[in-house]
Amino acid sequence: MEQIKGNGEVKITKLETFLVKPRWIFLKIHTDSGVFGLGEPLLEGRALTIQTAIKEIEPYLIGKDPRNVVHHWQAIYRHAFYRGGPILTSALSGIDQALWDIKGKLLNVPVYELLGGPTRDRVRVYGRASTPEQMKQQKAAGFTVIKTGVAKKAHANIVENPRFIKYAIDNFASLRDAGGDDMDIGIDFHGSISPQTAKILIKELEVYQPMFIEEPCQCQNVDTMVDIARGTHIPIATGERIFTKWGFREILEKGAASIIQPDLCHAGGITEGRIIAGMAEAYYVPIAPHNPMGPISLAVGLQLAASIPNFLVQEQVSLGEGYLKNPFKLQKDGTVLVPKGPGLGIELDEALMADKIGHDWKNPETYNPLDGSVVDW
Repeated sequence: MEQIKGNGEVKITKLETFLVKPRWIFLKIHTDSGVFGLGEPLLEGRALTIQTAIKEIEPYLIGKDPRNVVHHWQAIYRHAFYRGGPILTSALSGIDQALWDIKGKLLNVPVYELLGGPTRDRVRVYGRASTPEQMKQQKAAGFTVIKTGVAKKAHANIVENPRFIKYAIDNFASLRDAGGDDMDIGIDFHGSISPQTAKILIKELEVYQPMFIEEPCQCQNVDTMVDIARGTHIPIATGERIFTKWGFREILEKGAASIIQPDLCHAGGITEGRIIAGMAEAYYVPIAPHNPMGPISLAVGLQLAASIPNFLVQEQVSLGEGYLKNPFKLQKDGTVLVPKGPGLGIELDEALMADKIGHDWKNPETYNPLDGSVVDW
């Protein structure tokens, strides 16, 4: 790849987005140097909206130097009279990722070198399991951290009965038994459990020592999360539906969570992720980035993890098989090695991706079978 020497002029020429199965968006930012950057500006179930948001931002970026990453972040965010929200920050996140990728490629260094150099050479990642059989398979594959959900036969009511609680707890107990005492197991409430029921579940789970309780309730009422956090010694984790440093400020100040999970495709990209991590460090809070997305998002998470001291664990659902020329590999110790190539350190395999272009993924529509009222999924 031809490198730009010194302060040679570089200009952005085009922003290109692709819908990629199963539900992702990949972004390419092109430059007149021939170097392009990759990003993942995803908002699940709103792919067409995000593509439109990217097109609306494109005129600002065309003709500008991609290396002024923080300046562009500020301009895109602050020149919008109505700031923040999932649409703007998701579009901005993908753009920010791609600009850092370009900058690293132009300087021929990994992004983590631009953020102060590596703090680690490998990153612990977690898998998923909902049955004892899956737990044993994941442990055999090398995972040392697993995340599961609240086992239930139907949606959770606002106030639940003992049968619901027992079913959920028995399932977690079976996972603990299958994984053993050396397996770290987080449990995700998905924000779909009411605070009333969450408190009962957490109390019953404590004996099995989950690694964390994720999104024990919706995050909009921070004081409710504070109440839950103060009622248990199990770490409370949240962050996937919180955007920018301003969104995480109250969470940290009030002690609503002892693990935060910014989604680098939603919260503001690498630029904002680094700032959020710095804020969290001041409160002795570790970072466990949320990432049920694609391999570009994973690469972004690895770069951030390699540049901060307070990293805990990285979520992943795809190590890049069928998408990357050199997919990530799970090591025997449950980690993924930090890529050492320039920028994000990845290359798309467009030949393998040819049958994955295009999707129409939509958010599930879930209703109470008793009365037809809307319930969280």
